[in-house]
Amino acid sequence: MPEGMLRYDRMVENALKGVLREALDHVAEHGLPGQHHFYITFQTRHPGVEVPDYLVARYPDDLTIVLQHQFWGLEVGADAFEVTLSFNGVNERLRVPFAAVSAFADPSAKFGLQFTVDGVEGEAPAAEAAPTAPAAPETPAEATAEAAAEGEDDGAQVITLDAFRKK
Repeated sequence: MPEGMLRYDRMVENALKGVLREALDHVAEHGLPGQHHFYITFQTRHPGVEVPDYLVARYPDDLTIVLQHQFWGLEVGADAFEVTLSFNGVNERLRVPFAAVSAFADPSAKFGLQFTVDGVEGEAPAAEAAPTAPAAPETPAEATAEAAAEGEDDGAQVITLDAFRKK
């Protein structure tokens, strides 16, 4: 793309990531209202991501977290969010830059977004790409993600940016 050209695709992407940031800000201040819960998929090896090594080993590309019942200390900054989640009964603090997020969904609102990470369009959440042989979920969050992966089609719509991209 020639220098000085307006990058509307990036502008739209940044605006949509603002939706994610604003939703997390609301939850950090007021908690999750009603039946709302979030699936957030991010690249585990993206610069600035801070997750325990054993999670990166288990999820070397993408990790989908669920913010529903068991999360603590949600803090939202201009470029990243931090949250404590329980994995196998062990509380772990995660730091996720918004630039690492590839997907965001609130199934209760039938709302979802996919993002481009490092020039690659966001892939399907890791829960959807999981092997077909069911494994016992380790946490209630994973149980929720597993149920979603097993085909509970609730008619949720995912907004992609393909219509805005120059082909």
